[in-house]
Amino acid sequence: MEFIVEKVGMSRTVGVPSVPVTLLKVIETKVCEVREDGKALVAYHSSKKINKSIEGQQAKFGIGKEFNKFMTIRVAQGTEAGDYSTEALGDAQVVKTSLKTKGRGFQGGMKRHGFGGGPSSHGHRFGRRIGSIGNAEWPGRVQKGKKMPGQYGNTKVTVKNEVISFDAENQILVLKGSVPGHNGARGLVRIVK
Repeated sequence: MEFIVEKVGMSRTVGVPSVPVTLLKVIETKVCEVREDGKALVAYHSSKKINKSIEGQQAKFGIGKEFNKFMTIRVAQGTEAGDYSTEALGDAQVVKTSLKTKGRGFQGGMKRHGFGGGPSSHGHRFGRRIGSIGNAEWPGRVQKGKKMPGQYGNTKVTVKNEVISFDAENQILVLKGSVPGHNGARGLVRIVK
């Protein structure tokens, strides 16, 4: 089973020893239609401007204007159209969380890959460059996968976390450890066991 979540931020437990935790808010979703492959089309609310092109879908599935985004997620067997229950999170012990990492834009080799750079003493002009990138006449090209400057971050990352608790009233999921992404980032949580 999967759930759409929004990262609230990090905190820690009160006790000895103190454990760092991440708080995730489970977004209210409505199941629009269930497919045979164990997946379902669900609608949820996004704070962004309402997309006029989905008004037909909202009328088709009989959902309100507040549900302005659609997504396909895995659901449990026997799930029917209507409100999507979060009861399974109360019994969950381990979950996999998928979010996008913080985007850092175009970065150099030192920040992106941890290169050492050249000497920074007087007279050196090497600085923060990456140095040589290829071989001689053979193969006469830059090898595929060479670590070079480029886009850093803003990639989907999945991590496995232990569930500390789930507040069903406020829909807050508390996970042990960290989760990628900035506060407010949206992603998916899948129950492993």
